[in-house]
Formats: sequence, C-alpha cells, structure tokens
Amino acid sequence: MKDELVVKRLGWAGVQLSLGEHRLVIDLFEERNAMAPFIEEVTGPLPAPDGPVETALVTHLHADHTDPVALGRALTEDGLVLRPPPAPGDDWDRVATAAAEAGLAAGSSTVITVEPWQTHEAGPFTATAVPASDGFGDPQISWVVEAAGRRILHAGDTIYHGAWWPIASRFKPFDAVFLPVNGATCDFPHRQPPSPFLASMSPEQAAAAAAMLRAELAVPIHYDGIDVPGLYEPTPDAAAAFETAGAEHGIAVSVLEPGAELAWR
Repeated sequence: MKDELVVKRLGWAGVQLSLGEHRLVIDLFEERNAMAPFIEEVTGPLPAPDGPVETALVTHLHADHTDPVALGRALTEDGLVLRPPPAPGDDWDRVATAAAEAGLAAGSSTVITVEPWQTHEAGPFTATAVPASDGFGDPQISWVVEAAGRRILHAGDTIYHGAWWPIASRFKPFDAVFLPVNGATCDFPHRQPPSPFLASMSPEQAAAAAAMLRAELAVPIHYDGIDVPGLYEPTPDAAAAFETAGAEHGIAVSVLEPGAELAWR
C-alpha cells in the first residue's frame, strides 16, 4: 500500500510531516523557556517529533520558531535545515534572532539560506519558500510542502499581506493550510515605541487568507500558551474565533490539539 502523508501538530507553530519513515518538521519548538528573557513566565516542554527527522524548515529565527537545541536532538546526522536570510542591521536590530543564529551556527546540521520562491527537494518532500511578512521587520517566509500528491502551506506567524494571491496563483488548491491566529499585540524593548497593530494574523485575517488560498481545510496554529500582560497579549479564544470566521468564509476548520494528527488515507 502506498504511504500517505500524515501531519502532526507539535504545539505552538510546530508541525511534523511524515511519509513512511521520512519526517520533516516546520518551526520545531520544544522548550518555552527559550523565550527568555522576554517571556520567562512561560515554561514547559511541547511535543517532540516521533523519531529522527531528515529535514527542518523554519519560517523565521525568533526563539519560538527556531529552537536549535530541539533541532539538534531531532535531526539525523546528515540532517538539513532550510531557513530565511539573516536579519539586517546592527546588533540591536538583530536581538530577536541572535540566539537562533548562534545555535544554528554551532550545530552540526547542514544549514541552507533560501529566498522566496526557491524550491528544494528533501527526500519525498518538495519545499518551496513563499513570501511572508514579519510583524517586527525580521526576515520571514512561509513554506509550501508537497508530498504524496498533497500540498500544505505553513505560515509561521506572518501578518496579513498581499502575497496570498501570487501564492494561490502558483500553488492552489491546498489540501490544508496551517495559519497563525493569535493576533498578538507586543511591547518589546527592542521595538520601541510599540505598535498598536497586530504582530501576527487575527482569526478573521487568517480566515480571509485561507479563502484566498483556496484551502480545502484550515488548521489554526500559534495560539495559547504564551500570554504575558503588557508584553505579549494575544487575541482571547483565538481558535474558536477562527472557527467562526472560517465558517463565514465557507472554509472547513480543524482545531488540532498538540499531538493530534491530520491524515489522508
């Protein structure tokens, strides 16, 4: 019997794609302590991959999306990491990505920097970086992954942007899209004065993006677990709000708890 693609939510924005014995992860993040010094109050591990991982994709190098320690544990000896370009500017501009940069540089995995619209073959998976926009100006991409006749999109924690149309033009339809929904407002010391606008998509924005992408199914990610008043404040009950907004757009929504799977058989 032909192997089928299985997608497992690992918690926060992390997902694992499995095809037979092959595994790929996106935005693996296991130790919420990695958010220190900004979010020291949030601790505890998230689910780990099911076994050795051959390829890791990261949307951007914030601590909650690029966890070098977790990647070092998960990746095979010849494992591959595909990542966006480094943040420009001086050390203060790069403060949010410096730890992940150092961790990736110190690891033993092969790390390749990619630009939007570049495609890489990784075992049975075809991964294409597509445009995204970070709420703090740090480089960010989203990922389109194709395998076993299925196509998914993982959107990290992008804000709403106009590239949904060219992404859809090149890749639609999507069997599933994994979209950030917590619509956080942030007040970080390295980005002052703070913006009153959302640093990631709201549930309503994510539902509109899913409709524009012609998604068969939308799965919310990047919600619950990180909420620090005065510093990082997400939209309350974001997953439920996303379900409501998805229904208004005619989009099927599946809320996957950490460890739950989405499979096509």
